[in-house]
Parts: sequence; structure tokens; C-alpha cells
Amino acid sequence: MTYRSTLHKEPGYLLDYLGRVLRGWANYFRHGVSKATFSAIDSYAWERITAWLRKKQRIEWPELRRRFCLPGTWRLAVDGTRFKGAASVSVIRYRYRGYRIPTPWTPSAPTG
Repeated sequence: MTYRSTLHKEPGYLLDYLGRVLRGWANYFRHGVSKATFSAIDSYAWERITAWLRKKQRIEWPELRRRFCLPGTWRLAVDGTRFKGAASVSVIRYRYRGYRIPTPWTPSAPTG
């Protein structure tokens, strides 16, 4: 979605669409140790989106920050649509593990 062929799209649409795709992907993988990976994916998406915005609008960094970032931050927002990527998904570890599932560390009763 951040190729030159999509420069005709609206920035709000791009932020919304990429956010939904990344959050859907993160929901699938949220049951592991993946918070650092989600942050790395969001960092890469931020770089691609800002490069796309700079190409589309033909602007430099100070103008990009004034027009497309929330005040005092580098978080992207366009017309009230804020970019929420994979890092906004909470990680839930061991969701399906119950108390009745034996582990290798629980002692079993001696058979005999």
C-alpha cells in the first residue's frame, strides 16, 4: 500500500487500512512472546508511511511533522484518523493452558 502506484489514495485511508491489516496480523500472533516484534513492525510501517507521505505531498520533515503528526509527538494522524498498528494489540501469553494439562515439572503419582 505504500508503493508509488498508490499515491492517488487518501492518507486517511492508508492509515486506516494499514492499521486494520497490522492489527489483524497481530491478533493472530499475540499468544506468544511478540511485543518486540510488533514494535519493530510498527517502526517499519511508520518509515514506509512517512516516505509515502513525503512523496505524495512533496514536503520535507518539518512540514510533515506539522501536518501529519500529533502535537509534540511523531505519531501519525490525518483528519482525526490516528495510526494504530500492531503494537496497539495486547499480548496474551498461554491463553489456552489450563490447570488440568500436565507439565513435565509436575510430579506424577507413583504407579505400582
